[in-house]
Amino acid sequence: MGIKLRLVIMNFLQYAIWGAYLTSMGSYLVGVGLATHIGIFYAMQGIVSLFMPAVIGIVADRWIPAQRLLGFCHLLAALFMAAAGGYAMTSGNGVQFGLLFTLYALSVAFYMPTIALSNSVAYCVLEGAGLDTVKAFPPIRVWGTVGFICSMLLCDAAGFQTTYMQFLQCAVLGLVLGFYALTLPACPVSRDGDRKSLVEALGLRAFTLFKQKRMALFFIFSMLLGISLQITNGFANPFITSFRDIPEYASTFGANHANALISLSQVSETLCILLIPFFLKRFGIKNVMLVAMLAWVLRFGLFGLGNPGGGVWMFILSMIVYGVAFDFFNISGSLFVNKETDVTIRSSAQGLFMIMTNGIGATIGTLGAQAVVNRLVYSQQSAAAQVAGWSQSWLVFAGYALVVAVVFALVFRYKHDPHAVEEVNR
Repeated sequence: MGIKLRLVIMNFLQYAIWGAYLTSMGSYLVGVGLATHIGIFYAMQGIVSLFMPAVIGIVADRWIPAQRLLGFCHLLAALFMAAAGGYAMTSGNGVQFGLLFTLYALSVAFYMPTIALSNSVAYCVLEGAGLDTVKAFPPIRVWGTVGFICSMLLCDAAGFQTTYMQFLQCAVLGLVLGFYALTLPACPVSRDGDRKSLVEALGLRAFTLFKQKRMALFFIFSMLLGISLQITNGFANPFITSFRDIPEYASTFGANHANALISLSQVSETLCILLIPFFLKRFGIKNVMLVAMLAWVLRFGLFGLGNPGGGVWMFILSMIVYGVAFDFFNISGSLFVNKETDVTIRSSAQGLFMIMTNGIGATIGTLGAQAVVNRLVYSQQSAAAQVAGWSQSWLVFAGYALVVAVVFALVFRYKHDPHAVEEVNR
């Protein structure tokens, strides 16, 4: 089996695991009376990303080959998710927040580092085969989005999006990838015998990137943009599904199949990944990230103005711009970090990028979004008032994204060299 195909399978499963529950867990939590806890469930992914990706990245850089560590993390994540699904199955509507959240938190603690770790494995294997990562990685990574879509649609078609079965679906896929990752080509670790400082020995030198003004600003704005990342994952499904309580929209396809509608976002993501090499080379990281920020404004704003009836076209357009919003930030940012960092700290630098985006940013974003939703939506008694509250919430999120975009355009300075994108890591 060719190297590229093996990495395609890895990426397909990597994101199929996430797609099993990421966009539908909110609706399950609403169904079991935990609607006001949606934010903390999604924020937990950010909280563990504050330290786990960096710790795992350090271990991969220094002691355990990245592909082997990737397998171990997936196996542990799958076991804890299976336990969460098993508990939810036996408890029914009597599920308690404490135990379900604990099992779920342990699972995501081992899953979240695998996102950066799988990128490191892919870069390592591609470079070992003499391939240009900027050209070769996006067409491989696109299959991760295909996996996410397939998993979402399976969850919807099987009727899992409001039940505990989405957790069990996630666990099965995790076990498969856990064992598969152990068969991937070996990635090197740094085991030289030179005397090193404590910072170097622990792999913490990635944090010295903050001494570079350009990298410091890049990571700060990554955090600010990361605030937007998990909001729609946590709240889009409950929002769209809430229209079922409005007679005018109760029988619409979108209100009854939110996951299928949301999957258009991942279809867009699949197509947009393929545009990244061209846009990075032609316009540079600053303009690519600025486009992503403006796309988030549209993503949220169209949600706030649309509905699953006559305004469904706004939902569909919101799904289309999501590909630009997510890919032009996440994938381009990861490639930028890969090019701007030394090979000896690459895994930990990717971990640092995860800390700023899916860690600090996403944690602030989901907890902040929950506060907004609690105030504008769940404080309302009637279904109509709650839907109106949802619209107001999305417009608040759009306003935030617009402010970040304007400040970024004014503050971040980066002189783009089209030829530098073609160069091997400096």
